[in-house]
Amino acid sequence: MRQPMAQPRMIPHLAEFAAKMAQAGLKPLVIDTFAHYYRRLVGGESGLIHDADILPIQLREIPRASELAGYADGGRRALNQAVRIVLNGGLGTSMGLVGPKSLLKVKPGLSFLQIILRQAELASVRIALMNSFNTHTSTLSEITKLKPARPPLCFLQHKFPKILQGELAPASWPHNRELEWNPPGHGDVYAALYASGMLQKLLEEGVRYGFICNSDNLGAGIDESLLGYFAEKRLPFMMEVAEKTPSDIKGGHLARHRNGRLILREAAQCPREEIAAFQDIQRYRFFNTNNIWVNLEFLRDLIDKARIIDLPMIVNPKTLDPRDEESPPVYQIETAMGSGISLFEGAAAVNVPRARFLPVKTCNDLLAVRSDCFIYSEREGLTLNPARQAAGRNEAIKIKLDSKYYGKFDLLEERFQAGTPSLADCDALTINGDVRFEQDVVIRGTVTISNSGSRPAVVKAGTVIERDLVL
Repeated sequence: MRQPMAQPRMIPHLAEFAAKMAQAGLKPLVIDTFAHYYRRLVGGESGLIHDADILPIQLREIPRASELAGYADGGRRALNQAVRIVLNGGLGTSMGLVGPKSLLKVKPGLSFLQIILRQAELASVRIALMNSFNTHTSTLSEITKLKPARPPLCFLQHKFPKILQGELAPASWPHNRELEWNPPGHGDVYAALYASGMLQKLLEEGVRYGFICNSDNLGAGIDESLLGYFAEKRLPFMMEVAEKTPSDIKGGHLARHRNGRLILREAAQCPREEIAAFQDIQRYRFFNTNNIWVNLEFLRDLIDKARIIDLPMIVNPKTLDPRDEESPPVYQIETAMGSGISLFEGAAAVNVPRARFLPVKTCNDLLAVRSDCFIYSEREGLTLNPARQAAGRNEAIKIKLDSKYYGKFDLLEERFQAGTPSLADCDALTINGDVRFEQDVVIRGTVTISNSGSRPAVVKAGTVIERDLVL
């Protein structure tokens, strides 16, 4: 049985952390990984990546997905060697959800999970879900109800202990012991695959190509051209990136390290004094869509050799209880999945269309994907409405809802009980105040709907709105 690496005695509290993690049933690989990051934290490392250490990526350096259609035949041949690995650890707490976000209905009668399972079934592709301790039981229960022809494989995300900022000791919170732990970020997917035995199981079944994506991004299916390119070029790692727009200034970006390797820099890794350069979309043109391709043999060999997966560290300062600002300040050590690009010699990136990046992070996003701005088909998944594209509207609608009345899922549901308005011909929608919608409402162009009164306002059935409306 693999044993944790020896812990140097001169590092205070490290033995306490290791004992706490072992008692929680975490594997030696996870303990070793945390210990590695903890030593760096104690040594004064911040995880910051400075502008002086990286170079911008030029448009011509990265192939466009549209140029890779010739690899589709190879991708079809490789489908039986591929697995779609879905990150399914999120509870959607920012939207007021208390269960897995993947169980949320996004189209009539269809949840994220149902759509993902159906896509995998039609493509005859294996699927594996990385659940968190918070989502695992509910997800398994839902899968039992759905009875898919080919049930997904499931494995668990790990957890890291929170670190008190002052003495760098393990955080203790007797009121709720679960708050002593934090998710280690989606970068944990590599260690979780390995430590759970899932990586070895897939390799033994002949699976070589892993496509990793978020459960709330229905634009991300296994694209045969991208799979073919990845397989035929025998790449160890490939990141799907998209070109930044002004709305993406806060997101992480792709760059090249001075050592020549590609690198991902997240906002939390940017020094404060360099934030203006970080947000310059003409300088740093590409953001990570969090659609990642990894060669599973290369991944196994990397971990076997290094004994850990040494991703760039993110030190996230928080309060121990996120709902209590008076609770002790802590550090959460996290990693980003996309930062794995810096670990693999020969890693690559591909410039994909925005249609492969349709995450649902807010109620604004949810209203957009529920509307006819997007259509769903079993073969194509979720796509931009062709009628919208024919009218020259090639981007998703911009929606800004009043957070007081629409910021949580139950509030959104209450105000659109009769269904979502037609938004296929709408460029931007802003709603201020408490506005409720009856059935068959149509909204076109750029519209702001306002209600400054204390009582709810109602948009009547069949109303067509083409200009700003005050109710």
